[in-house]
Amino acid sequence: VPQETSLQGSASPPLVSVQAWAPRRGRAASRTGKRRHRMGGSPGEFLGLPLKYVSLAVLTLQNAGAVLIMRYTRSIPSESQYLTSTAVIVGEAMKVLASACLLLAGGGSLQEVVANPEELLKTGVPAFLYLIQNNLQYIAVSNLHAATYQVTYQLKILSTALMSVALLNKQLSLSKWTALGILTLGVALVQLSALPASGSVAQNVNLPVGLAATLAATCCSGLAGVYFEKILKGSEVSLWTRNVQLGLYSIVIGVVGLAFTLDLAKVQAQGFFQGYTILTFLNIAVQGCGGLVIAVVIKFADNILKNFATSISIILSAVVSWLFMGFELSVLFLFGVLLVNYAVFLYSKPEARVTEGRSKTKSASLV
Repeated sequence: VPQETSLQGSASPPLVSVQAWAPRRGRAASRTGKRRHRMGGSPGEFLGLPLKYVSLAVLTLQNAGAVLIMRYTRSIPSESQYLTSTAVIVGEAMKVLASACLLLAGGGSLQEVVANPEELLKTGVPAFLYLIQNNLQYIAVSNLHAATYQVTYQLKILSTALMSVALLNKQLSLSKWTALGILTLGVALVQLSALPASGSVAQNVNLPVGLAATLAATCCSGLAGVYFEKILKGSEVSLWTRNVQLGLYSIVIGVVGLAFTLDLAKVQAQGFFQGYTILTFLNIAVQGCGGLVIAVVIKFADNILKNFATSISIILSAVVSWLFMGFELSVLFLFGVLLVNYAVFLYSKPEARVTEGRSKTKSASLV
């Protein structure tokens, strides 16, 4: 719901320094180091496989499953009576509970969530950016044709890459930038193929306002994700502590948002859990798992790879819809799939040989 770049601005000194200058705290530092290793202080493995790739695969499957379940629950009258505003709050509460349990299981303490006010405030930045992004998306959808919005919003893939370069000093070769451009185009085509033939037209189209809101939303999306990656990898605060902090901010934002919508009157009249069924809770749980998986992906991979995983999940959910839900595959969709697959191949293509060749050339010239 990403990374391997060294970060500056660590919130606390390195663990080695603590052990060197405070011998009497050696045991505590050792326990902290072990917990950091389990929580993602260094690249880990799962069943012998790099956690980086495991988390990306799980995110792809989770995103595809979440989309399919949500479509199902909202398409059946008996399963579409719940309020999405309350479902978001419940989902964040589930995520906080799961993260807290994982934090305790890893040897941490709930006091870590509020132990460092500065780090707590840092986590509020991406939460605030996501709030702005959501509001900008509403403005964009209200002022653009659906097709224009779907295509333009895919620029968040490129904005994420730009933010990674600016904030994380990530180095991207020309081939990787080309792959990201192809991925953006491919995802846009896949999204367009899913629109009704007649098109979905906003009542009052205002192109300048709509485009400005969409571009601002893509920037907020990229900045929020990359900033969260920076604070996740650039401090001693554990993965699950950050997740609890972010979830708490999201709950507060969700409750405040609910208070200023028409859903508040419905909640007062019929209750917070009106229309909920077992399938509703399943849907919310799957969505909440996405937040946990994304945090792991950001820790062990990066935001750019996360975008590749979510792009593939869009294709996967469309294929399942074609097989079991009557979705019709168009030429536009197939061409978009082709572009996405080529982008994945191009981005993952190793460049070590090129670097090695250049090094040999330099060495020969020196001789």
